[in-house]
This record gives sequence, C-alpha cells and structure tokens, in this order.
Amino acid sequence: MPLRAQYFPQQGPKPGSPDECHLQDMCALGHLPWAPCPDTCGLFSPVVSPIAGTILPSGSMVVNSCRSAAEQLCNFICDCSDCSDENQCGYLRGSAVLGTPFTCDFEEGNCGWQDVSTSAYRWVRGRASLATWGTGPHSDHTVGTDLGWFMVTVYPPAKTMATAWLRSPVMQEAAATCEIRAWYHLSGSGLNQTERPLLRLAMAYRDEVVGLWQSPEHGGEGWHQLVAYPGRIAERFQLIFSLTQPPTCGAELALDDIIFRNCGLQEPGQQVCGAEESRCSRGFCLAQHRFCDGTDDCGDRSDEDATWCKSFTLCSFEQNLCSWEVEVGQPAWERNTSLNLGTAYGIPTRDHSNNSRAGFFLHVGSTSATGASSLARLSSPTFQATNSCSLVLYCHLHGSATSSLSISYMTSSTKHLVRERTGDLGSCWVRERVDFNTTESFKVLIEGVTGSMGTVAIDDLILSPGCVQEQEKPLTTLLNQAGAGPCTAEEVACDSGGCIATELACDFAETCADGSDEKRCGATTFEAGAGGWHDVSVGQLRWGVQRATKPADTILVGAGAFLALQAGEGQMVAAARARTPLLGPSGPACAMEMSYHIHSSPKGFLTISVVDHTIGTTHLAWHMQGHSGTARGRVHVPLGERTRPFQVELLGLVDLQDSESAAIDNVTFVQCHLDMVPPGATALSCNFERGMCGWYQDQSSDFKWHMGTGQGQGSDHTTGLGYFMAADPTAPWSRGQRAQLVTYRQEPIATLHCLSFWYRLAGPQIGTLNLKLQMEGVEETVVWTRRGTQGSVWHQGWATLPATGRRQYRVAFEALRDGFLGDMALDDLALTAGPCGAELSCSFEADACGLVASGQRTWLRQSNGTGTSAGPQADHTTGTATGHYMVVSTGRDSLPAGHAAALTSQPYQPSAPAQCLAFWYQLSARTPGFLGVFVEQSGVRRKVMGISTMEGDAWHRGHVTVWPDGDWQAIFEAVGAGGNHGYIALDDLHVSDGACPEPVSCDFERDMCGWSSPSDPRLHSFAWGWKSGVPLAKYPSPEQDHTLGTRNGHYVHFDTSVLGPGGTTARLESQHLPATANSCLQFWYHMDIPEHLSCGELRVMLHSVAGQRTVWTVVGHQSQGWRGGVVPVQSPSEFQIIFEVTTRRWPMEGTVALDDFLYSAGRGCHSSQELPVEENSSGSFVPEVVLGLLLAVITLALVAAGGWYWLKRRGLVSGTPAESNTPQGFDNITFRDDKVIISPVPKEGDEN
Repeated sequence: MPLRAQYFPQQGPKPGSPDECHLQDMCALGHLPWAPCPDTCGLFSPVVSPIAGTILPSGSMVVNSCRSAAEQLCNFICDCSDCSDENQCGYLRGSAVLGTPFTCDFEEGNCGWQDVSTSAYRWVRGRASLATWGTGPHSDHTVGTDLGWFMVTVYPPAKTMATAWLRSPVMQEAAATCEIRAWYHLSGSGLNQTERPLLRLAMAYRDEVVGLWQSPEHGGEGWHQLVAYPGRIAERFQLIFSLTQPPTCGAELALDDIIFRNCGLQEPGQQVCGAEESRCSRGFCLAQHRFCDGTDDCGDRSDEDATWCKSFTLCSFEQNLCSWEVEVGQPAWERNTSLNLGTAYGIPTRDHSNNSRAGFFLHVGSTSATGASSLARLSSPTFQATNSCSLVLYCHLHGSATSSLSISYMTSSTKHLVRERTGDLGSCWVRERVDFNTTESFKVLIEGVTGSMGTVAIDDLILSPGCVQEQEKPLTTLLNQAGAGPCTAEEVACDSGGCIATELACDFAETCADGSDEKRCGATTFEAGAGGWHDVSVGQLRWGVQRATKPADTILVGAGAFLALQAGEGQMVAAARARTPLLGPSGPACAMEMSYHIHSSPKGFLTISVVDHTIGTTHLAWHMQGHSGTARGRVHVPLGERTRPFQVELLGLVDLQDSESAAIDNVTFVQCHLDMVPPGATALSCNFERGMCGWYQDQSSDFKWHMGTGQGQGSDHTTGLGYFMAADPTAPWSRGQRAQLVTYRQEPIATLHCLSFWYRLAGPQIGTLNLKLQMEGVEETVVWTRRGTQGSVWHQGWATLPATGRRQYRVAFEALRDGFLGDMALDDLALTAGPCGAELSCSFEADACGLVASGQRTWLRQSNGTGTSAGPQADHTTGTATGHYMVVSTGRDSLPAGHAAALTSQPYQPSAPAQCLAFWYQLSARTPGFLGVFVEQSGVRRKVMGISTMEGDAWHRGHVTVWPDGDWQAIFEAVGAGGNHGYIALDDLHVSDGACPEPVSCDFERDMCGWSSPSDPRLHSFAWGWKSGVPLAKYPSPEQDHTLGTRNGHYVHFDTSVLGPGGTTARLESQHLPATANSCLQFWYHMDIPEHLSCGELRVMLHSVAGQRTVWTVVGHQSQGWRGGVVPVQSPSEFQIIFEVTTRRWPMEGTVALDDFLYSAGRGCHSSQELPVEENSSGSFVPEVVLGLLLAVITLALVAAGGWYWLKRRGLVSGTPAESNTPQGFDNITFRDDKVIISPVPKEGDEN
C-alpha cells in the first residue's frame, strides 16, 4: 500500500545509543504481556534546556518563557502567565479550534509526540487526501475536512506482525481525576478478519509500562472516541500509543484531538470548609467521606494519612482475602493479577492499590455454559447493628453491557439490596461507597455476574470504623444458588414462567405471554423503579430515581418519580451517564419520546446518544444546553433503523452545589417495531412541501440530510418558495462519511419503473450524490451517480428501477463527504410505471445508461483499475483510475480490420427544433481504428461525424447538432484497422436543447459548453460554479449576467474567499482545440475584490504538450461592472484555453465571474473589429451616467483645447487628427510572448 499524499514524517533523534534505545523500545513497549524493563537508554534521562535552564526529557523541547522549575513543566498547571510551561507536552496550552485547554489537535505540529517505532511501520503527521478516498480518513476530527491534521500509521503490511509506537514527552503529577480523551479512525483491509489490528494506550512510569485502554474487538470505520483514566500519578510518566497489525493486514489508523481533562492538582490555598468537609494539608477542602478511601484526592496523600486512617479496615487482597469469604461454586471470585490474566479485552490492566500489573484484586472467573445468571458471592464477617457503617470499594466492569455488580446486606436469611452497577463502565477502577443502617446483625454480600466477553473485578475494600464485628452470634447462613433459575446463559426468564432467547428481549415485540420481556427496556414512568435504565457513571454525578419531595420538584411532570441527576460516589469529574438495556432491532421510524427538565448555567447540558455495538459508534441524537435558567418540555428523538444490539445513552452535567438540576420522565418508544411503517409513509413521489412522504433519515451517521428552504444556497424547485432536502458537508460536527435518505420497505414490483428527481450539486469542492437500490437478500447497487459541482441550478435526473420479483426493495439517496465546500439538494421526486427512456446525461459511473452494444467483439463498461481491456488511464468524469467509461478494443485479435462494433443509445425524444449531442472520446496512440457517429431517424441512418486520429492521450470533446423530426438514436461505431493493441473510448454523453455552439464559445445559458474544472483532487484546485444572477448568500456573485443583463441570465463564477491551505487556484478548462496560427478569444469578466485584499489575479493561459504560458492577466480589483477581454490565440500544436484565479496569500475576499465567450478560429483579433465596452451594474446606473456625462464634457473641452494648442505648435492645425489604434472604452492591452499587461491610457506626447 503506497504512502498517501500529504503525509509528512516527523524527524527527531532518539535518546541514548541506537542499540540501547532499540533494546529499550522492544522491552518496555513491545513485550507482551507488559513486563518491567530496565531503563537502559534513559527513557527519562535529562538534558538541560538552554532556554530556561530547566531539566527536560531527552528529545523534547519546551519553550519556557518564564523559566519555571523543572517540576513545574508539563504538570497540567499554567505556572507561567502565558502557559508556555505547558507547551509541547503531548498537548499544547489549548486548541483554538476546539476551545479546550491542554489539547493536541495536531494542527500546529505534533505537540511533542515522537515516533519510536523500530521498523518501517511507523507514525507520521498527515492529513486526508480526497485523491485517496476510501483508503484512510476522509477528514480529520478537529475541523472535519481534508485541511485538518492528525497522526497516522503508514507503510505496507508486513508478512509478520508489526507494531508502530508513538510516545509522548514526559509529563508529571497527574491528579486522581485525570481523564484522557482521544479520537481514532481505523480503516482499510483486514478489519473483518479474525485477527484485527489492535490499538493500545499505555503509560510508562516507575519501572513498568501499564495499559490504560485498548480498542474493542468489534468496530466499524469512522471516528471513535477513547477514554482512559491513568489515576493519581505522583511522579513523571509518559504515554504510549501502539498499533499492532496482524500479518498481511492493510489497516491504517489515524489519531486526533488528544485532550487532557482535570489532570492538574488543585492549587494550594486556604478555603473555608463546610460542615461535612475537612481540609487537606494543601489548604483546600474535601468531603469527609473522601478521606481514607484509598485515593489520593488531596495530591499530597494527606487525606490518606496512616494516623488518620488507622481505624479504617482495608483489604487490598495483596496477601489474602483478609476476613472476607468466597462462596465456593461456579462462578466464583478469584484472587489474581493482570500479569497472570493477560491482555484480553475487558481484563483489568492493573490493580487499584498500586496501579501495577503485579498488584492483586478479585475478579469473577469464567461462567459455566449452563450456569445462566449464576452469581459469584463474596461475604464479610458478621457486623453489629449500626447506623454508621460504610463500605468503599473499587469496581471494574468492562467488556460487556450485561455484566453487573451488586452490594447487599443480609440479616438472618433476608437480603437487602443497597447498590447495583450494571453495564460497561470502561477500562478503569470506579469508586463506589454505600452506607449500612440496620437494627440487626448483618453481613455484607458482594455479588458479581459477568456477561459475555466481560469481566467484573473489585479491589481495595475499605470498611469505616462504624463497622464492628459481631463476636458472639455470627451469621452463618448464606443464600444458596438453588434459585438461580431454569434459563441458560443465552436465555432470559419471563415473569409468567418459561424462557425466551436473549435476543427476543427488548426487541419492541412482546414474546412472553405476559409481555414482561418488554417491560424493563427503558420505556417507563419511573414509578416502579428505573424501568431498565442503569447508571454507568464513573464520576461525582450519577443518575438515580427520586420522588418529588417539594413543590419545585412537581413542576417537571407533577407528583411522582423521575430519573434525576444526583451526587455520585465516583472519583472522576465527569458527566453522569445512564443507559437502557440492549435494544433492537428497530425500524426506520423508531423514536424515543420523553419529558425533560434542566435548570443550569450554560456549562450544563442534557444529551441523548445512540450506542451502536455492531459498528462501535456513539452518535448524538439530541442535545439541550443549559442557559442560566430553566428549560422543560417533551422531545421526540429519532433513533432510526438499528440492528441489534444498541443502547440509548443519557448524559447529563449540572452543578448540584449551585442548586442546579436535571431530570427526565415518561419515556416511551414509538414506532420501533422492525416492520413498523407510519401510515401514509409509502409514497416515493414527494415534493417535501408537507413532510418526507415515504422517505426517512438514516440515523446511523452524524452527517444528515435536512429539510431546507434556501438558507442562502438557493430556492426549492417546486414553487421557488417551498421545501427541499439538503445535505451540507460543512455542517458543524459532521464527521460521518455519508448521509442517506432512504425509503421504507417497498412491496415487490413486477415491471420496470422510473424514478425521476431534481437535484443540485453546487460549490467549489462538493462531493458525490448516489442513488442506490437495495433489494432484499441482494447486495445494494448504484443506479445513478453524479460527482462534483453542477452549478447552483436544478438538474433533472432519472433512474430505471428493475423488476424485483418477490423481493421487497428500498431506494436510498446517498451524499458522500468526499468534498467539503458546497451543498447538495433534492426535490420533486416522482415514481412512474415503465422505463425512463434514454438518459440525457450519462457518465457511465453507475451503468451503461441503456446503451446497447452489438456483436461479439463489443463495447465494455470499465474503469482502468478494474477493466480487462486496454483503455484510458483515467475516465473523463472523475479524472481518476476508478472512474468508468465505455471502451472497445480495436486490436486485430479483438476487432479485425474492417469489422465494426456498434454502441446504440435508447431513442431520444425531440424536445426542441434542434438538439445538441455532445460526448467525450479518446483514441489510442497507434492504429486505433475509426470512430463513426451516426444519427438514426425513422429507420434512416445518417453519418454525422468521423474520427480516425487524435493528438495526445487526452479526452477530446465531440458534438453534433441534430434536427429531429421524431424519435432519434445515436450510434457510435468503432471499426478495426488491424493494429496490435488499439482502443476507442467514450465518456460523458450529454443531449441538450438547441444547436451546438462552436467550440469554446458559450453564453452559459443552457450549460457549460464543454468548459470544466479539473476533477483530479491531487491538483488542489477548486471548481468554478455556474449560476444565475439570483443572489445567494452562500455563493456571492454578480446580480445580473452579461448576456441578458438580468437576474435570470447565467454565467460562471468563483468565490475567492475559499482560496487558502486547501488550494490556491481555481481553473476553468476548455476542450482540446486544434493548432492555430491566428485565432481570437473574446470574453467578459466581472471582479468584485476589495482593494486591500487584491493579492491575486485572473489569468488566461494556453496549455499544450510544449507547456503552459500565460497570455493575459489582470490583478484583482473592485470594478463593479462587466469588462471585456480580447486575447490573440496562437499554438503550433493541440492546446487548451485555461482561465485561472490564483493567489499567493490569503484571505482574498471577493468574487470573479465570466460570461459570453466567443472564440474565432482562424480569424485573429483585429483592431478594426467592434470591441466590447464596460457596462456598469444596474444599481448605480443613473447617478453614474449623469456624473459620467459631466466628466466627459469637461474632458472633451480640455482635450480639445490642449490638442488645438499642440497641433498649432506643430503646424498641423488644419490637418486631420491622428487616429489611434487603441480601442476606446476597453482594457488597453500590450501583447508579449507569454503575458498580456493592462497598460495605462497613453499620455500626451506618447508614441503609439
């Protein structure tokens, strides 16, 4: 796999000698399982910074402007006023794009991250390339376009396993609340193999490397978020990303937006503590229940002081089980270490006590095949009745959405549930705390259930001084396992008895006789409990059911219970998170409705997301931001069509200490059954004026279609004032690759049908619009496609849908984000019986458009990348090897001399007195044969064009005018010439009304007349647009054209504000023209560029095999009117005319427009010919005419007086005034060999 464009390796020396460093890299980073290694090459060997005189890690550089001490560098605290001590630390002081501190978005460099790979497989800083769409990230995550940067792995797959390593600079002093977030994008081959590429994040500190996070075993393409918690680190450390590829795997991984949150220690300072708080040695306050809890919250361990905590009972399992007792059975709690358990997904990577792979903890062993929901039980000694006993423990639930941990207390034989955690909490240890208040002796019971592929573990059980062991009458009775239930591990029990398959629970269809399989699936009023919602928070906020206790609480939904944000027991500073059970599958119309309430500052929020476990994504579905007040209401949240399993996730953040609150209630799921179709939602014909008819929005991507009314990009097609569907690739936070507008399942059709529609593809860099057919049980196919700008005008498209037999089918419009500047739109869809007829425009990207080949030696549709016949290197439509065209091999073995192969179109219907058939063709260099073009009407076949030779290997444009008197067909006939390996190719057929204009000449009223912008994204140039004078805020341009002088006239235009890092030019190219000794090009241009931003120019260039030369140029200016240009054209060989807007710096705000091209072949530019004059824009016509007349009178008087005086002195008063060869009222131009310069008006005394 070759290196992709725009990848730039970062160079930097490794610390230590090469041999020692390689040994250290292999040992500390590459050994699996992670094993302690000696620091042989000085992983932390210091050097002295010449800038600040501080100690820095080898290979790192921090520009420390305030000369901070070494212990203050890269510690997540800004000690310098400009925060320069927190730069190049694996993060910068902040991201200007994201607005987050301590972030590395890779836009300004690699933030100190260094590739330390020991093979050719390595990390580099790069960015996406539209030229390699599909082989890597289509955009970065920060800005969402191909201009953003990220770190990416490069180089081809090896025959053996290979790992690429990326290491941060040295950081230090991470707080217990530290959270690391990053986004990664995995793509390429090998993603569906048994052995998948594995991304890991590890931390090197002290004398070992411990894992923090690793990628899940399942996950699709696209950007995914990783979250890791390193815990309290009181010394220096480094982070290490590694990607390991199995043999022959061609995957590629990109890494972006690494964010460090809440990692700095709280700054010292004396605070006034509350009644339930105590002071740390550093002066700030901490809740009393967070003292002696096994976590260094103060940052100096003063909250974990041995003297203070000696009355607490801690069991870290380092030596044994202490006084806790494991119930024998399967499964059972087992004491173990990360070193012994290995690195499988879900396994704890370290213990909590020591943050070490060698530390011990308890985990639930493997579940027996028949043990269904069996519990692993751990019980405490018997404690005396108390109201002051509390238990703190750290739990690890990871790898399964169905794993659970419960904490209960047992009196005699009665069990009382105190706390339950269910679901995947991530790869971290989560603090949990419970209080026991009982009037009887009791035991604490901790029960764990592992889901498939998941792990449940606990560590650091800490009992408060109020937990006093009973000495006389210890409880000995434990609940037995007999009541575990009759269902297997793959089943769930119905309340009415019996078992059903797990996948039938929460599938929006009642399977149990009493419907109990759908009762605890998230739809609830919370009166009887959480209704299936479970809290998966890891921080100091959590979701819990509570009842209205004061009048303010009833404002939400009245008296009763609801799910609200509450104070949590976790150690992180994170939003509270709750999830439903595993749901699905769901139908296209599926939605969740709920009541909500939020009283919060703008920092608070409520969100609903969908966690799709099939493709490993989490997509935002609804968001409500706090706004320094109270917001409440009922919301309809589309969930869409989903495969099983997925979960709905509720996320919330408020400041409870500031009396803020948030809650939800009355949750329902509507129209979620897989086969549910809303009434009246079957019609494919739709103008979108009253809804979406039989179409719905695909919710699986954050790039979506939306109902539009213009918003600056143009009106609808139906009435000019109504609605249409629009997709904008630049919409905020759109990162998905595609947006799909899909029909509901349609009943089978026995005959051909035609789907017609109107579409718009506009903008200087817009992507692809596809129409797909999805038949049941058959791979989806593209039946129509367009790519690149088609102008800000509506075009009609057609696609014939085949008979589907007995299969149901669906149709989808797909917008691809393979371009980032522009918009797409759809309107007026209509489905009618019968085929569509001949397509008026065909690019051959989807199919052959109904063209029929005759004979055995025939035409083939192919691309250069997949074709079997010789043909062009790239097609004309896309300019790439993946684009399609029609080709016939004319070699003697394929098409002997004199033999013909015909390609016949479907009948075209006459829609105007004259019609223009245009097409692009390419003939091989040697003995290509002969291409004849015929038009057949009423059985009479007439030859209209013949081609036998072609200069160069470029695509050429052919066109013929047809005067139809009925239906007519186009026939392209290739005749062999007996050569060895010849070919003839066709692409981009187009039929339009009106006679064909002469080559290059164009008024742009009907179409672009063969003018086009280069489609090859590797050229980094933008496309010119085509529009009328109707003002569009998104595409500024003149309010009238030159041809008609009205808003309804058309022209080509370009907005120069898009020029910049993504491209510095916009090119408009003509078709290839034959050599000429003396031709002339006339055109009109309009420039509206403020003078202080006039850093670019408009050029006319001639391009041929001899090279490219500029023949006319004008610097950007603000003319406020159409001006004419005349250019002599001379070329000894075949050539193209190119208009180019270019700039050397940006921003360059303004617009350039072109209109009314007239190319006179063989007739040069003569001074005597009538030349165009400048016209003013209509808005200032009257006052400028009056002022112009006044100035003209004064000027004429002065010229007359001066001229009379000059002539009199030379004795020519009676003679005839000299005639000037300079055209009046037009740009005065002086021709040079390679350039035309606009020169000033000749002054008095100058020679002509």
